[in-house]
Amino acid sequence: MLKKVLIGSLGGAAVLTVGILLGHYAIDKGSPAPSWLPDVSRDLDESLLQDFMDAVDNKKIEGFLRDLTKVPHMATSAGDEATVEYMMQHWNDQESGLDQAWRQNYVVYLSFPDPKKPNKVTVVAPNTTVLHTAREREKSYGPDQDDPEVVQPYAAYSPAGTPQGKLVYANQGKPSDYMLLNKTLDLRGTIAICRYGGAGRAEKAINAAPYGVVGVLVYSDPLDINDGLMSDSNETYPHSWYMPPSGVERGSFNTDYGDLLTPYLAAKESTYRIPVQNITGIPPIPIQPIGFEDAYVLISQLGGESAPANWQGGFNCTYNYGGPGFKPASQFSNSDVKLEVFNFAKLKNSSNVMGIIRGSVEPDRYVIYGNHRDSWVHGAIDPSSGTSVMLEVTRVLGRLLKQGRWRPRRSIIFGSWGAEEFGLIGSTEYAEQYYTKLSERTVAYINVDIAVFANATLRASGMPSVQNLIFTAAKQVKAPGLESTSVYDNWLRYSNRTSPAYGTVPRVGYLTGAGSDYAAFVHYLGITAMDFSYTYDRTKTKARIYPAYHTAYDTFDYASRYIDPGFTSHQAVARTAGNVLLRLADSLLLPLNVSDYAETLEAYLATALELHQGSAAPPQIAHAIVFLKSAVDLFRSAATQLDQIIKSSDLANEIPLKVRRINDQLMLMDRAFLDPQAFPEKYGFRHVIWASSSSGNAATFPGFADAFARASSSGLEGDWFRAHRQISILSQAINGAAHMLMDGFQ
Repeated sequence: MLKKVLIGSLGGAAVLTVGILLGHYAIDKGSPAPSWLPDVSRDLDESLLQDFMDAVDNKKIEGFLRDLTKVPHMATSAGDEATVEYMMQHWNDQESGLDQAWRQNYVVYLSFPDPKKPNKVTVVAPNTTVLHTAREREKSYGPDQDDPEVVQPYAAYSPAGTPQGKLVYANQGKPSDYMLLNKTLDLRGTIAICRYGGAGRAEKAINAAPYGVVGVLVYSDPLDINDGLMSDSNETYPHSWYMPPSGVERGSFNTDYGDLLTPYLAAKESTYRIPVQNITGIPPIPIQPIGFEDAYVLISQLGGESAPANWQGGFNCTYNYGGPGFKPASQFSNSDVKLEVFNFAKLKNSSNVMGIIRGSVEPDRYVIYGNHRDSWVHGAIDPSSGTSVMLEVTRVLGRLLKQGRWRPRRSIIFGSWGAEEFGLIGSTEYAEQYYTKLSERTVAYINVDIAVFANATLRASGMPSVQNLIFTAAKQVKAPGLESTSVYDNWLRYSNRTSPAYGTVPRVGYLTGAGSDYAAFVHYLGITAMDFSYTYDRTKTKARIYPAYHTAYDTFDYASRYIDPGFTSHQAVARTAGNVLLRLADSLLLPLNVSDYAETLEAYLATALELHQGSAAPPQIAHAIVFLKSAVDLFRSAATQLDQIIKSSDLANEIPLKVRRINDQLMLMDRAFLDPQAFPEKYGFRHVIWASSSSGNAATFPGFADAFARASSSGLEGDWFRAHRQISILSQAINGAAHMLMDGFQ
C-alpha cells in the first residue's frame, strides 16, 4: 500500500524513478506497464512526423503573414498589442491550440523619436541658410508607407543633441577607419558619415567619439545592399527587391543585449535598475540614419583627398575624405552639416507570449522554439516570416494534440518574444528570470527569426552537435520548386565543406554573435541551439542582407512579390524546423552528436597552433597549449566512448534511468563550456567556444584569438599573461565538457 500511495502522489519522471527503485515496474523484464504509467520506451513515430510535414500548408502561412503585417507593430505600440492578442487567440484555439498560453510582461527601457519634433539632417551655410534637408520620411509607393504609425527613421538609443560641423567620410566607422582618417584630417568638431556594415551600429559612433567627432550619419550604400542599383523608376522597389533611394535601415544602436537598466536581472516592475548614466555600449554622440539619395548629395560634394579603393562605394563619384567639409567649388562650399536629434527614452511594458505542450514522459525536459514578434515597421520578413512559420508549426501540432493523436515525450515551450529589435530584450529577460530552471532542464533552443531572406537555399547555424540532426530533417523535406530534390541536396550545391568524418556536407554556421534571440540561450545559459532560414544565392547578389531590411518597404507586398511568391520557402522552413523540433521532443535518445563537436574543437585547435607557430610568444604559452591539446584529445576520447556506449545499448529495453543519464550527459555538455569570468568586458558572453571575436576571421577559440592577437601586436608581458589565462580557461572548460560525457573522473 505504501508503494501505491507514494507513487500515485508523484508525476512524470518522478513516478518512473520511484517505480523502478521500488521494483514496481521493471521494463527490462517485459512486464506490462500499468495504465497510469506512460510508455517510457517509445521512440519517435516517423509516420506521425510525415503526417506533420504533409499538413504544413503554405496558404495558411500566407494568411498568417497577411494578418500580421496589416499595420506596423513596433515594440509596445498598439500594433504590437494587436499581435499579442493574435498569438493568444491562435494558441488558445479549441481545435488547434496548445495546452496553455499566457503573456509574460516586463518593464523595459526603450528609445523613441519625438513625434512632435522630427529628427533633422541639414546642410547649413555660414549665414545659417539651409541649403539641403534630408528626407524625414521614406517615399511612399502605396498605402503601407502612408500609415501614420510608420515610425520616422531613427537610431534607437542615440542621445539627443544638435551637433554641427564639417562633414568627413569614415567608410564603415571601424576603429581602423577612424585611425586612418585621423592621420589625414583633424576630426575634432566634425560630423562623420559612414556606410552600414563592417562595424556594429553603435560602434560607428563609439569609435568616432575619442577623435572628437561630434555626430555621425549612417546610410546603406547601393554597392553593399543593391548591387549598385539606385533608380526607383525601374531598378528598385516597387520594380524589384532592391531598396529605393529613400529607404532607411532603422535599428537599435547598442552593443549589449537585454534590457539596458537591469543587466543579469529580469526587468520586472520592482527590479533594481542601474542609473541611466551608467549604461554602457550606446552612442556617446548623436547618430542618425539617412537614405542613400541624401547620402549621395553629401558624399558627391566632399572635398579633400580621395579615399582608398576599398572605401569607394556604389555612387558615380569619387568618395573623398572631406576637406574636412565640401569642395570649394561645391554649392555647399564652407557649409556645415547639422544634426537635430530629439530621441527620448522611457520605461515601457513589453510582453512575451508563451505557450506550452506538456510532455507525457519527461515533462521536466524542455525543447524551446522561439521567434520575436515586434518589428520596426510592418516587418513582413523581419520577423513576421518567422512568426507565420511558428504559427503554422503550432497549428499543425495543436491539431494533432487536440485530436488525441499525439503528445510529445518532452515538453515543448513556444516563445513569441517582445522588443527584440531594441536588443533581444524579451528572450533575454525570460532567460534571466528562469535562469536556474532553464539551465537545469532545457534540451535545446530552436530559433526561426527571419524565416525567409529569399528562396534559393536553406541556411542553418548551430552547435556542431546538432549538425546531423539538421541534415536528417533537411533530407526529408522537398526543396521548393524542385520536387525531385531534397532541401539537403539543394543546400549542398549552394554551400558545403569537407568533413573528415562525412566527406562533403552542407555548411552549418556557428552562433558566435548576438544576431537574434538565440544569444541568451547560447552565450548566457550554454544551451544547445540552432537557427534556420531560407536565403539567397550569394553568387547572384552581394547584398549584405535582404534590401528592404528594417525599412518601410518590408511589407506583405514585398514578401509575396519578391521574396517568396507562393510561400513555398516558408513551407520548407516550417517543415524542416518542425522536423527538428519533433525529433528533439520525441526521440527516446536525444539526437545530439558529441563526436561532431570534437571535430570542431580539433579544427579550432589546429588554427590556434598555426597562429602560435613562428610567433614571439614566451615559453609558458607553448606549455599551456600542450595542455589545451590534451584537453581536446580527452574530449575526443570521451565522445568516442559515449558513442560506443550508445551504439552497443538497446536503449528501448534498458532501464529508463540509463537513457535519462545519457540524455543528461548530451544535454548538459554545452553548459560545461560556460565561464562567467572569461569575458568580463562582454555582457552576457560566457560560452568560451562561441563568443564573438574581434581579432579577425580566424576560425578558432575567440578568447585565445583576441588575447593572442593583442599580445603579438604589443609584445607586453601583461598581454601575454592574459593570453596564457585564456588558454587555461579553454583547457579547463574543454576538460569539464569531456568529463560531462563520462560517468566517472578517470
